[in-house]
Amino acid sequence: MSLWGWLWLLYCLHVPGSVWGLDGACVITAFRAYRWLQTMIFAVEEINRDPALLPNLTLGFLASDTCRTEGITLGAALAMVTGKEASVVGTECGTTPEVPVIIGDAHSSASMVVAQTLGPFDLPMVSYFATCACLSDNWRYPSFFRTVPSDAFQARGMAKLLRLLRWVWVGLVSEDDDYGKFGVQLLLQELQGSGVCVAYSELPSKRKIRHIADTIRGSTARVVVAFALMEEVVRQNITDKQWIASESWVTYSTIASPKNMPSLAGTIGFALKKADIPGLGPFLTRLHPDGDYQKSDPFLRDLWEEMFGCSLGVDLSVTLPSRRQCTGSEVILSILGEGESQYADVSQLRASYNVYKAVYAIAYAIQDMMACRPGDGVFNGGQCPDIRKLQPSQIVHYLRGVNFSTPVGESFHFDINGDPPASYDIINWHVTPEGTAEFVQVGHFLSSEGSDDQFHIDMDKVVWGGGSGDEVLVSVCSADCPPGTRHAVQKGRPVCCFDCLSCAEGEISNTTGSLSTCIRCPERFWSNPDRTACIPQLVDFLSYSDTMGVILSVISVSGATLTAGALATFLYHRHTALVKANNSELSFLLLLSLKLCFLCALVFIGQPNPWTCMLRHTLFGISFVFCISCLLSRTVVVLVAFRATLPGENLMRYFSPTQQRMGISLCTLIQVLICVLWLALAPPRPVERRGREGRGPRVVLECEVGSVIGFSLVLGYIGLLASLCLLLAFLARKLPDNFNEAKFITFSMLIFCAVWISFIPAYVSSPGKYTVAVEIFAILASSFGLLFCLFAPKCYIILLRPERNTKKHIINIPLSAYPLWEPLHSPSLPLPTQKTQGCNRCPWCFDKVLSKGSEYLCKGDICFFYFV
Repeated sequence: MSLWGWLWLLYCLHVPGSVWGLDGACVITAFRAYRWLQTMIFAVEEINRDPALLPNLTLGFLASDTCRTEGITLGAALAMVTGKEASVVGTECGTTPEVPVIIGDAHSSASMVVAQTLGPFDLPMVSYFATCACLSDNWRYPSFFRTVPSDAFQARGMAKLLRLLRWVWVGLVSEDDDYGKFGVQLLLQELQGSGVCVAYSELPSKRKIRHIADTIRGSTARVVVAFALMEEVVRQNITDKQWIASESWVTYSTIASPKNMPSLAGTIGFALKKADIPGLGPFLTRLHPDGDYQKSDPFLRDLWEEMFGCSLGVDLSVTLPSRRQCTGSEVILSILGEGESQYADVSQLRASYNVYKAVYAIAYAIQDMMACRPGDGVFNGGQCPDIRKLQPSQIVHYLRGVNFSTPVGESFHFDINGDPPASYDIINWHVTPEGTAEFVQVGHFLSSEGSDDQFHIDMDKVVWGGGSGDEVLVSVCSADCPPGTRHAVQKGRPVCCFDCLSCAEGEISNTTGSLSTCIRCPERFWSNPDRTACIPQLVDFLSYSDTMGVILSVISVSGATLTAGALATFLYHRHTALVKANNSELSFLLLLSLKLCFLCALVFIGQPNPWTCMLRHTLFGISFVFCISCLLSRTVVVLVAFRATLPGENLMRYFSPTQQRMGISLCTLIQVLICVLWLALAPPRPVERRGREGRGPRVVLECEVGSVIGFSLVLGYIGLLASLCLLLAFLARKLPDNFNEAKFITFSMLIFCAVWISFIPAYVSSPGKYTVAVEIFAILASSFGLLFCLFAPKCYIILLRPERNTKKHIINIPLSAYPLWEPLHSPSLPLPTQKTQGCNRCPWCFDKVLSKGSEYLCKGDICFFYFV
């Protein structure tokens, strides 16, 4: 009983010395492909010798050369399955059998063509080297199996390697076939969102080879992932690149020749799992072209002539002139010292091991079919398959369920897509002292559907390419941004190409290579100047230790000291004419209120707390209302006194000292009531400024007004009294007198109003603690304006010009200034001859000085006289 399988043989490459083929004749012998054929024969014979596996059943095989073209491959497959193939190898049958299962092909494109053609007939294919992920489509290829992992797993491993080594700027090169196109596509899918960018992706063709080599040379990407390798690159002497090889060429000894090592040393790649197959080496070297070799092995002649460089032809006329005649006594082992033959080299049994597993998978599937008991079968009515007449669909069913251990001890099975578990060795090309390549395993990658990946690489064993030696090569489009900066992607370029911009205030990045966003600091924290760490925000307020706080404190105390000096001057000189003429009581009250105005500025300095916040605005409001009330009272008295038309008119009796004191108290009491209501309903309180204005390295601790209405009423009431005082003083500015008080009140109120009108926009626009500084400045400026305008001239006369501090100088006013007032001589009112308690004709006069033989008149609170 026999079972037929066939091995897809890569018999030739179309372009000599090239890794990918173009149109041409199939003329070059592929040693690897012949080794795969011999491995299949070895496995078949090993199974036939095993008494425990397929007893009483002999496997046979049929081989055909595909010449690596889809058309020839499909034609050979159809000839095999239809029984039209002319020759049979390794069988005892006399006719060409119909093959129920196919082992092949080595290439994805050809496998896709055959699988699509034979799939509707449920004819199974078991490929050993077709890795395209597209073949995992169980709907399109229901009867396709393979013992080589899908490229999807290789792409996953490559992406892990690139991310691990931080190679984020890479180039891609692939063959112009399904293997290369799908391999690149899978890798691009794995790299999405990983931060790895592709500088270029090239599919080589005959016309573009030189262009691709120039692209690789000129690119800043120093890592090249190659699903195929061009020898043009080697000829261009491109030595500064790190190559990442796919399993198709990473252990291809022909490429790893000494002449290629300057460019390819340090190559890292994913190779199929290696295994040692006992007895395969001697089996490969047993060949010898005896007299019947043409019949037993029609491929041996081409192998022998290519391997030894001689000719086995009998007709010397067809022998190449450069080749000698083979003796037939050559030994394959004798060439190993001159350069490892791809055929006899068993140190890298990877694809050959997949061929070995494919034969055993079919054998174990048939073993399971033979173990079926009638009635327990999976076919119609529990029937078991007929071993004497195998049906392809039955083999497909049992192939899906195989689960066995190979003779080398590896467990094997197919998943639902017909794929095996993925197992890769990570290979690194080391250069031996002789200049040849040594394939050193530096890690492994294991992966399968539904399980976690296992990725390991021993960095100490790796020799890096691109001339970097023992250091990992760097391949980036833009260098990592330092801490404190972020990525800003360059317009029109991949995300790996970026500029480094400093993080915004309040944000940090404390690692090298931060992404496009910085980390915002939490509440009560702020970024340091380097934007690398969040530090606690400083609580900021106008303190006595600040330079500005010290300056304002000194100015405030100086103003209070000057006011105290003016008060002391007035007290000491209270009996002089100037002090008496200016209503000394109101002057003392005014100086006292000014001193309070200066001192209230000190309450605004220092750390705000609930009590100081309430005291700030209330003390400020009451002090200034008290001060302006005194000024308003003085202004009204002066204006009314000068506007009286007759000496005996009683208008001034309504502005006696008692009434003046009551007016001042009433005006101040209104402000006190406003402040009490403000403090009771919505008092000022300390707050930390947040939001757009408060986000900064400092938290501004300030007093919030609590009620904007209350604060507005306090300021508005002060403004109302100040405006009224300014208006009245302006009306009295031209009254006759050597020392007209109304002029100085007008000047002082102009300064006061100008300061506080300017205060409003400055207060609103000032940030942080400077709002408090602006308010203090307004208090001090207006207080100094009142102090200097009202009391500086008086103190100047009192202290520096005492000769002008006399009644004569003060009342020296021509009578023409008073046209309605004339000298009076009334017999009924004799002139007084001595000082009295008051002026007879001016009972409201505060001055008690009269002179005998003089006529007098009263102006306001001063008695003026002249000699008759």
